[in-house]
Amino acid sequence: QVQLVESGGGLVQAGGSLRLSCADSGRTFSRNAMGWFRQAPGKEREFVASINWSGGFTNYAPSVKGRFTISRDNAGITVYLQMNSLKPEDTAVYYCAASNNGGAPTMEYNYVRWGQGTQVTVSS
Repeated sequence: QVQLVESGGGLVQAGGSLRLSCADSGRTFSRNAMGWFRQAPGKEREFVASINWSGGFTNYAPSVKGRFTISRDNAGITVYLQMNSLKPEDTAVYYCAASNNGGAPTMEYNYVRWGQGTQVTVSS
C-alpha cells in the first residue's frame, strides 16, 4: 500500500517555527507534484502550498506566502514544509498530498493520495 507519512507537527509559540516532512514510502510520486493542505476545527480543508515534480515551481496560499517554504529532496521522495513566523491562526491538522500530474496545483481534486495528517498548534 502506497503511503504518505507526515511528521514534524507539534506545539509551538507564536513567532516560532516548525518543519513538516512527508515521506513517500512507496517512492511512487517522485515525478508528481506534491502539496500541503490544512484543516482547522470547524473549517473546510484549505490549500497551503504545492511544488511541481522537479521542485522548480511552487505555489502558496496568500495567507502563508513569505512565511512558509515548500521543498522536496533530490529523489523527490520527501517533501518538506518549513513554517516560520507561525501565528495562532495557523493551528490546524496539516495534510500532505500527491497529485496526479507534474504541475503545482492548488485544488484538492488534483490530488489522489493523502497522508493521515499531523497536528500543528500555535499558542498565543
